[in-house]
Amino acid sequence: MASYPVVAIAGATGHLGKHVTSAFLSPPMSTQFSEIVLLTRQERLPAGHKPESGSVKVTLRPYSENHLAEALKGVDILVNTIGASGHEFKEKLLRSLPQTNVRVYFPSEFGVDHYVHDFPHLEWDQKKKHMHLAQQLIPHVKVCRVFCGLFLEDSIGPWFGFDTKHGRYESVGPSKSPVSFTALNDVGKTVASLSALPEASIPEQVHVAGDTRSMAEISEIMAAAGGGNIEVTELELKKYKDETTLRLSKDPAAFLRFLMGEGNINHTQGGLGNDNDLVNRDQHLWKWETLSGLSVDSHGRPWKDFDWPE
Repeated sequence: MASYPVVAIAGATGHLGKHVTSAFLSPPMSTQFSEIVLLTRQERLPAGHKPESGSVKVTLRPYSENHLAEALKGVDILVNTIGASGHEFKEKLLRSLPQTNVRVYFPSEFGVDHYVHDFPHLEWDQKKKHMHLAQQLIPHVKVCRVFCGLFLEDSIGPWFGFDTKHGRYESVGPSKSPVSFTALNDVGKTVASLSALPEASIPEQVHVAGDTRSMAEISEIMAAAGGGNIEVTELELKKYKDETTLRLSKDPAAFLRFLMGEGNINHTQGGLGNDNDLVNRDQHLWKWETLSGLSVDSHGRPWKDFDWPE
């Protein structure tokens, strides 16, 4: 690749994609790239997608699903942030790569490391299928999977057992099992930091975590920030897991709950590993967002007003 590579982002305006795009366009990351290409069906640059410095060129590049290789002309690094509903498009994008000069590919992972799972799941199995196809189609391309655990902003809610409205937390399995969380902005910065590394230094997989805390610890953090008294209870893990895995599902929430208790979302050196220092040594590039910060912003009760069936 050239000294300053060209990066293309697919899904740049999506839930995660807008944070990834923002990271690439913000200093100091923006000085490491010559051009950021936003693959899009829109005709104008979305609000908030302009660089904070004049050092990087931003290009909107419309695409046709049947001519994706043309949209990737001159691109060195492709970041795929297409969400769960776009598996067909993601496969078309992958199949176009042998006709391009893309040297580094970040597939749409950015969640838990499902390669350690011992059960089937429709969404995560699609990601495994995508990776297997990548190994066949683009063996010459560096493929880097980024696992960030749970999104910090989206996780302390009733879908994962955190009933912040009523002060009741329900853990599947041990409430002291460590769970890793990473803010959306920090996921974006992680990808940008990895993209700025020499190609040979980019690993095939990365585990990061902005913060790693157990449900018991989170209850104490939230209580101290104004969440009030929080009751923490535990469900039997094996029974919950057996019942949940009896049927195939696309919805990850129930599966993530028992993974939390199993310790399979623990991105520490004592768990699945941690690469924070690779992307942000000693937090010199940025400060990781934490559960303590979230507790202050939400007064200890994230998602308390979310309408959840009781």
